Amino acid sequence: MTLSLKLIGYPIEHSMSPWIHNEFLKRSNLEGTYELFEISPEESFEDNVTTLKKSVLTGFNVTVPYKQKIMQFLDEVDDTANLMGAVNTVSIRDGKWIGYNTDGIGYLRSLYAAYPFLKGVTNKRVLILGAGGAARGIFHALVNEGYNNIKIANRTLSRAESIIGTNKQALAISLEEAAEELHQFDLVIQTSAVGMNEPRSIIIVDRINEDTVVSDIVYQPLETHFLQLAKQRTPFIHHGHTMLLYQAQAAFEIWTGTNVNVSGMDMQIEQILKGR
Repeated sequence: MTLSLKLIGYPIEHSMSPWIHNEFLKRSNLEGTYELFEISPEESFEDNVTTLKKSVLTGFNVTVPYKQKIMQFLDEVDDTANLMGAVNTVSIRDGKWIGYNTDGIGYLRSLYAAYPFLKGVTNKRVLILGAGGAARGIFHALVNEGYNNIKIANRTLSRAESIIGTNKQALAISLEEAAEELHQFDLVIQTSAVGMNEPRSIIIVDRINEDTVVSDIVYQPLETHFLQLAKQRTPFIHHGHTMLLYQAQAAFEIWTGTNVNVSGMDMQIEQILKGR
């Protein structure tokens, strides 16, 4: 069986996903391809989906700006993706398009791979910065893991509150409050686009403790300004490209049932990104 996999989104010409999944295919001794299927906002999304439905596909990934839009074209959506209100992975089985979201589990796998001492220690105090789709995925993954002390900080509080919903053990706070309270957290996760290809930090980080784990899901640049500042306060830094790797691993498992070994791939991705 030859696998046919794609990535849809815009812009995606510099995506690392083809390299990652083609490496997965090689490591799993599976035949197949993983290709880009870029859909410009000027094009008809529905027409492009119709084209995909006529092609022979095993599945595809979905990235911005189509993680919500794709949902109306799916036959089924798994519970986690429904909860997150977004799909990043579609598996095609017996002609049915089934949607999943691997962002949250991908983030946790990448975090535990870097800092195994966090696994199972669910009383850690967590701060999530930003309230977009990635924040939603990570929040629900943490809650499912048993974390019960989470705060979400965002410029617009209502967006943070919408992620928290009825969870009485989580709290929405302002970015100013987050900066003031930084010394209280064991894990700080930056999920917004602030710092992507620009030397900016979402908040001032001079209150971070020396034993706090600080994470940024942005991976271009490889080390954001936020992480550079945090590095002056703590040695426990977690880079965004590893989340990309592990959410891809989880997607590959959905498509193939194969638990691919990702050993060394984080360093390879790092070298590729440094060369850009």
